[in-house]
Amino acid sequence: PPGDTAGCTFCHTSSEERCSTCHQRHQFDPAIARRSEQCKTCHWGKDHRDWEAYDISIHGVVYQVNKNDPSNFDFSKKLSDADYVGPTCQYCHLRGGHHNVQRLSTVYTSMGMSNADRGAPLWKGKRDTWVSVCDDCHSPRFARENLQAMDEACKDAGLKYTETFKVAENLQLDGMGEPMPKDLA
Repeated sequence: PPGDTAGCTFCHTSSEERCSTCHQRHQFDPAIARRSEQCKTCHWGKDHRDWEAYDISIHGVVYQVNKNDPSNFDFSKKLSDADYVGPTCQYCHLRGGHHNVQRLSTVYTSMGMSNADRGAPLWKGKRDTWVSVCDDCHSPRFARENLQAMDEACKDAGLKYTETFKVAENLQLDGMGEPMPKDLA
């Protein structure tokens, strides 16, 4: 329906290669394009929670607290020369300052289905890439342990999700599926 797709067409009808997707059309300044808020233009909301996930993460908090201090985030420097106190979206997804956005699937979506370890070689490659990005600033051990912790959290969430549906199914079978029956106030 048009109401559901209005947000989609704003981004998905425009080419990703257009400069004005990241650089403001009327103020073409690379320093502006290096700020995480530029990604928020498209990557936020109910269908793309990337901004929200970043903003509440430790990296996002470091960014929000320090972004106006040029000694911590000097956006006038090329991204390849930047030495930020924490990563921006661009720091990880445009590593070295190139313009090819890396789709890293660093955010677990749909209860871990985006980057969860499914055992397939494809997922091993994605996970290895994820770790290689993190080990630009952290040790590979740190990145792998965090990835493992996220896997465990997703497994736990999956179990709770399954339990919840089982409870709802049993309520339905017992004739109590309607939360507000007409015969009860």
